[in-house]
Amino acid sequence: MKCLLALLLLIFSFSLTHAQDAPVTTNRVEIHTGLLGVWLNKEYRLSDQLAIRTEVGLDAGLWWNTYDSGYIFTPVFTAEPRWYYNLEKRAKKGRTTKGNFGNFFSLKTSFHPDLFIISNYYDKRVPDLSIIPTWGIRRAVSRQFIFETGIGLGYIHYFQKSYGYTSNEGELAANLHIRFGYRL
Repeated sequence: MKCLLALLLLIFSFSLTHAQDAPVTTNRVEIHTGLLGVWLNKEYRLSDQLAIRTEVGLDAGLWWNTYDSGYIFTPVFTAEPRWYYNLEKRAKKGRTTKGNFGNFFSLKTSFHPDLFIISNYYDKRVPDLSIIPTWGIRRAVSRQFIFETGIGLGYIHYFQKSYGYTSNEGELAANLHIRFGYRL
C-alpha cells in the first residue's frame, strides 16, 4: 500500500512540474459498454495531466465447464486516478485531445459490494476490493462515440471474515477491458 501511495505522489508531482498546451478537461457523463458489463462514468480534472474518473455500473462474468455454465452481473463502484501523459504530443500532431483522448496510466480501484446479483446460478457473493495499475488508450470514434481499451495487473482482496469464513483472501487480478462509449 505504501508503494501505491508513493507512485501516486510521484505522478502528481510530475504533473505539477510539466504543464501542457492541451490540458486534461472535465468530461461530460458517459455510458460505456463492453463484453462484460455496462457503466456510467464521469472524469474530473485535477491538474493539467491528472483526472479522476468516478464510475458506477454492472460488471459481468461468464463461466463454463463440463458440469455447468452461467453468468453473473454485480454492481461495482470505481474511483480511478488517471495520468494522461501524451496529450501535448497529440495536440501538436493535430489530433483531438478535448475529452481526454490520449494514452494514460491509472490506478483502478473498484469495490463490488454485496448489494445484489443477477445470475442464472445462485452463489453467495463475497464483497471485494481491487487495486490494479492500468495502462490504456482513449480515442474518439466520432463526435459522441468513444473507444477505450486498457490492460493491467494488480491485487484483489475478498472480505470473507464478515461472512463467517476463517480468513480473508487476496489474489492476483487482471484488468483487460475494451469498451465503447457514448457521451451524454
